[in-house]
Amino acid sequence: MGGTEHLTVRRENATLVLTLNRPEAKNALSLPMLVGLYDGWVEADEDDTVRSIVLTGAGGAFCAGMDLKALAGGGLEGEEYRHRLKADPDLHWKAMLRHHRPRKPVIAAIEGYCVAGGTEIIQGTDIRVAGESATFGLFEVKRGLFPIGGSTVRLQRQIPRTHALEMLLTARPYSAQEAAGIGLIGHVVPDGTALDKALEIAERINACGPLAVEAVKASVYETAELTETEGLAAELKRGWPVFDTADAKEGTRAFAEKRPPVYRRA
Repeated sequence: MGGTEHLTVRRENATLVLTLNRPEAKNALSLPMLVGLYDGWVEADEDDTVRSIVLTGAGGAFCAGMDLKALAGGGLEGEEYRHRLKADPDLHWKAMLRHHRPRKPVIAAIEGYCVAGGTEIIQGTDIRVAGESATFGLFEVKRGLFPIGGSTVRLQRQIPRTHALEMLLTARPYSAQEAAGIGLIGHVVPDGTALDKALEIAERINACGPLAVEAVKASVYETAELTETEGLAAELKRGWPVFDTADAKEGTRAFAEKRPPVYRRA
């Protein structure tokens, strides 16, 4: 199991929990954090015993975005990881889910600040839970910067365009309640319980057929920008093979026998 000084990895049953672990900087992005994130996504993809992923932050914050102090100083912490960027110049975009989509469902458990790069990262997640005091926002234009983590493309596809443009152009903070109201997040829970709720959702996913779960996730994203006719054709291509799996046979047999299914990814 991987991890770095700024990214911890642990297992919770069939869920891989990735924790942004730089609380003294509100979990601002660092090179060790980005390397750890990328390695975590790869680990989840390659380990068939992992059925879901939860992404959260330590110390009551999710992520305050890029470390602007380090950026202004000409570099990030963790020079010992520089060779990883040299070997894969796209690593940081994969880490931030801009250029990589994990096969397994990713649930964000958000407390406190989730702004700038934090708000950008969660747009690459599938399900989002936030504590009631969480704060969201894309502050880049206020600082003369561009939200290059994908927000000018993704945000308008995930929430109504008028809300996307307001968030992008005003650079103002949004409460968890506002974020839920525009559809950026799905659940608002009492502070300190976002991780518990995310793990609860993960356990429900983990109890389902893993091949079916992965196929459904892939189909949703593959068909998002297709016409209805194209999308339905793609759905059949993706979905029909699932019916021929041992998982499908086990699921229907377990339903008939009124018992929990035991899936083996076959």
